[in-house]
Amino acid sequence: MIFAEGQPSLHPKPAEIRVPFGGLSAKDSGKCYVCEEATVVDRCYTGGEGIFKMNSNWKTTKVLGLLMLANFFIYVLVEVSRSYGQGRDMYNRGKLTAKKFWKKSEVSLAFWNRAQDRLDDIYYLPLANSSKAPRDFRGIPRWLNRTSPCKPDSRVKTEIEDFKSLPQRFQDFLLYMGCRSYPLITDAPNVCSEPPYLLLAVKSIAPHFDRRQAIRESWGRAGILDGRRIATVFLLGSTAATDHFPNLSEMVKHEAALYGDVLQWDYRDSFFNLTLKEVLFLEWFETHCASAKYVFKGDDDVFVNTRHMLAYLGNFSVSMTQDLFVGDVITNAGPHRTKHLKYYIPESVFRGVYPPYAGGGGYLYSGNLVLRLRTISRLVTLYPIDDVYTGMCLKRLGLVPEKHMGFKTFDIEEKHRENPCAYKNLILVHPRSPQDMIKIWSWINDPKAKCYISTTTQAKGAIRRNKSK
Repeated sequence: MIFAEGQPSLHPKPAEIRVPFGGLSAKDSGKCYVCEEATVVDRCYTGGEGIFKMNSNWKTTKVLGLLMLANFFIYVLVEVSRSYGQGRDMYNRGKLTAKKFWKKSEVSLAFWNRAQDRLDDIYYLPLANSSKAPRDFRGIPRWLNRTSPCKPDSRVKTEIEDFKSLPQRFQDFLLYMGCRSYPLITDAPNVCSEPPYLLLAVKSIAPHFDRRQAIRESWGRAGILDGRRIATVFLLGSTAATDHFPNLSEMVKHEAALYGDVLQWDYRDSFFNLTLKEVLFLEWFETHCASAKYVFKGDDDVFVNTRHMLAYLGNFSVSMTQDLFVGDVITNAGPHRTKHLKYYIPESVFRGVYPPYAGGGGYLYSGNLVLRLRTISRLVTLYPIDDVYTGMCLKRLGLVPEKHMGFKTFDIEEKHRENPCAYKNLILVHPRSPQDMIKIWSWINDPKAKCYISTTTQAKGAIRRNKSK
């Protein structure tokens, strides 16, 4: 092998001396060599510069190897430290998130908020933090409804500074807010003798005979519709003489005996007691109709396109709709502070923002969810507005109601109200008179009608779970 090439005139070619691979003596420095076992060669010139040094290369290789090994160990050490740190961070973040979310709130000046805080302290927070829940968790909290028949809670008068100046309806509600157990004076034992696919639960009051009858003859007709079993039940309280209602109890009894679809409890039927009607229905559903796949719950002055509702539900399997809750959803709302408004809530009663909720004109949800709402409702203090209260319960379950464009709780444009085709793709319209219900039902069931019913309206996105409670 030739070690040196170049300009002969500048550097004469030195003599080649073969030496064993692995070492050179000091006296040989400055000479050019041929290594017997070398596989890598370098150029060398006389004058002592650029001499091929196998010992130096070998040492360099060892040093580089050691450096690479050291770098590898440093890399492993850094990654392990980072992973450990991230693990601790995730653990701590999980703890902090839970601690922050379930942190006991400051004492509120509003009575409802304070009552809910007490309920949370006793029942909900221990359960959410995996602590031991009270033995009577499955029952109504022990500090609620201590007497039977329920008596007014006189402590309210001292806990709310402006109690005496509140409208009478608020005073009545607050005094009896802890009462949830009322006897069922009229039952409908055969409504769910055959488990319905869809249960229509309609909120009504005793004098509204005409509305109930119109519903029975139109959208609430019990039986088989499009191959699905429909059941209907009307939810009533008792009318009080103080509200200037005539005594209609005998007529209600006759109606219940004739149709077998009336549920009536012995409590004062009023606007603020619609929430009480809600929780009493949840209790009844669990014991009498828990096999129903779906429930529509609404007022007695709405029109429901039951056929289109069934078409909508047909887009899903029952297993896909465990969390189904759809309606005309209201978000970013809060209590009205103007006294003359129907939904007025004083600051001394409630402070805060309402969770998303479906307008009380009507909403559709799964039977499975009804049962879960029944359980969680026992841990949510009654609120004067029933649809807001249901939104509060959904929030506790980590769910958000889904807006469906087929629910028109604030009516449709006036120019479309007499157009039969306007109702084909809707599920609910509010308000409608008994005469309107029968008329519209005949329109949408007219075999000569040319309007197209979309069976896939909002088939996607109808169910949404809120990951952050």
